[in-house]
Amino acid sequence: MASPDILKSPESAIGRGAVVVGFDGSQRSRHAARWAAREAASRGVRLVVVNVIRGPFPEVVVTPVSMPLPQLVGEQAVRAYTKDHLAELAAECAEVAPGVEVDTRAFDGHPAAVLAEAGREALLLVVGSSGATGLARVFAGSVTADLAHHFTGPLVVVRDTEDDDPEDDDGRVVVGVDGSEPSDRAVEFAVDHVARHGGVLVGVHATTGLPVDAMAPGGAWGQGLGLGLDVEQLHSAADALVARSLAGPLARHPEVRAERVVSLARPAQALAEQAEHASLLVVGSHGHGPVRRALLGSVSHAMLHHAPCPLAVVRG
Repeated sequence: MASPDILKSPESAIGRGAVVVGFDGSQRSRHAARWAAREAASRGVRLVVVNVIRGPFPEVVVTPVSMPLPQLVGEQAVRAYTKDHLAELAAECAEVAPGVEVDTRAFDGHPAAVLAEAGREALLLVVGSSGATGLARVFAGSVTADLAHHFTGPLVVVRDTEDDDPEDDDGRVVVGVDGSEPSDRAVEFAVDHVARHGGVLVGVHATTGLPVDAMAPGGAWGQGLGLGLDVEQLHSAADALVARSLAGPLARHPEVRAERVVSLARPAQALAEQAEHASLLVVGSHGHGPVRRALLGSVSHAMLHHAPCPLAVVRG
């Protein structure tokens, strides 16, 4: 395990070919680190744990990747505090993922910027998600939201739950399918995940392109709106789209079992419902065309706050 000396800035090479996870000492970041450790073990790669220190602070501020420190803490105390917490976490990761190589690093800087650079050449960047509300959620969510919108690689956001035992989920990996290039990348990611971890792939398509709020109530799209849409025809066309999107990746991984779901709910509602008790939800970030891009962007944004399971955002 590398010495967790506090450095000014990371080099992208530290995460090259690895799974990188942000850690701040909180319980949610421990959940994320354990998830990342199992993922690194399944891929046969290193786990790089990155702690970002923004203090000392005049008051305690907690973000997913900044360790809270008391006011006027000296450098020596910071180093000791960081070393102890990272060593403890490395032991936890080794316990849940025996044999995984754990590399711990600590940096001084802005959490989102440091993590983005550390994860730039990584296979995957993993962060925790806060279930807090109010100002705490604003602070905690800002780093995750920043990474979700700007980080160019695959990003996994692990929900803050009471128990992160993978046996508590039903093994399904749910992926949003819309036929776009980012969607295709998301499908590739999801199929690869199932091939390594087992379970069932569930491809979900919501049969709509209407530019309305992703999580707003209102029932089935295209029904009762005077649009004259043939629901059966929509369903058939959507099912064919999902089948086409899954065909290539499944041909490369014939051992993966897959299901197709066509929903008349709004996209974020459909994904949230299907992802209940799932092991992972995968979405592509940004679809085709300016209107569709805005819609799908709102879906991935909604999932950052409402996904009931770990969320993978795959950019294209």
